[in-house]
Amino acid sequence: MTTRWLTPKEQRAWRAYVAATSLVEDAIDRQLQQDAGMPHLYYSVLAMLSEAPERRLRMTDLAEVLKITRSRLTYAVARLEKDGMVRREACQYDKRGSLAILTDEGMATLERAAPGHVDTVRASLFDQLSEEQVEQLEAICSEIARGLQGDERAAADEVPWRRRASQPSVSGCT
Repeated sequence: MTTRWLTPKEQRAWRAYVAATSLVEDAIDRQLQQDAGMPHLYYSVLAMLSEAPERRLRMTDLAEVLKITRSRLTYAVARLEKDGMVRREACQYDKRGSLAILTDEGMATLERAAPGHVDTVRASLFDQLSEEQVEQLEAICSEIARGLQGDERAAADEVPWRRRASQPSVSGCT
């Protein structure tokens, strides 16, 4: 098969994308480390749990929402659990699964970190764009995500949350 090399226009777009996403992620991580002592992933776990019914989600569902591997999520939740921000329970309706539950302490931490996080997201990303560009950004990112996620019948290794870990998870059931 012949390699379809990027055109000069595509190469410029690719490099701009890599630079922008790296710089935005760096700004967010620095702010969250400074204000809350946690990386962006941990904040995202707390935020997703705060929006879930009863502040709880199955670990597999949480991995899918966050677009990460189950083993990476298990590690993050274990650290948050150690800090008292999340707890895990066995899933009553599926003995193989477990739930991640946001604690009151985790909610308080999230509420303290949220204003600085939003300010950083706004300053690093949205303040640089017009309203029309924000709509375009959403459309572009949504299309890319749709294309990469596949569908329910997609192979297990095509998306992070369906990949099998090479080692057993910490909890034994995710």
